[in-house]
Amino acid sequence: MMLIGNLQRAVYVIAVALAVAVVALVLAISSMKAAKRAGTRRPRVATVSALLGAAGALFSAFALVGMLIFWSQYMQYAKCLNGATQTATQNACQQQFENSIGHRITVLGTG
Repeated sequence: MMLIGNLQRAVYVIAVALAVAVVALVLAISSMKAAKRAGTRRPRVATVSALLGAAGALFSAFALVGMLIFWSQYMQYAKCLNGATQTATQNACQQQFENSIGHRITVLGTG
């Protein structure tokens, strides 16, 4: 996610990944149920698809929740990076971002 050039788009990327994972999971489960109803062998790929869909949905959901919890910190970081032209300034933005995330986690842990 940090490789996405525009952090505001990261939420959309994560949401699309979540939607694709859920669709994959639904299609895999429905094909396994159809095979069971028909009395045929379950498609081998359907089991792998269900596992990958579940893993993708779980990871995307955690990433989306994380982005939403730390939304203000991400936006502050994105704004700082947009104005940073030198490596030292970008490193300062990174340090400020890490400090603000750490502070937010501390606040959430005590609240």
